[in-house]
Amino acid sequence: MIALLIGIVLLLFGVYAVLPLGKGFIDWSQEVLAFLKGGAPILALFIGLISLFIGIADIKDRIEAKREEKEQGDEEEAASGGSEPSKG
Repeated sequence: MIALLIGIVLLLFGVYAVLPLGKGFIDWSQEVLAFLKGGAPILALFIGLISLFIGIADIKDRIEAKREEKEQGDEEEAASGGSEPSKG
């Protein structure tokens, strides 16, 4: 769940960093700004996508684990619930 939230935040940062907002928002030198314009948004998008995929996979794993626990509980209940053959 944390990975999903981190992914969403980084994706939003990547979109924000790519949008042209005009002067006055970031007052860095041209070299740093050129590097960040090229590198940081792309890095944030990749990390955000990876975190998003990890978060989705984590949610799917939790759902599958709950489903397996329920199926195992149903099997144990059916086995002990009178399906045993009677002797005699």
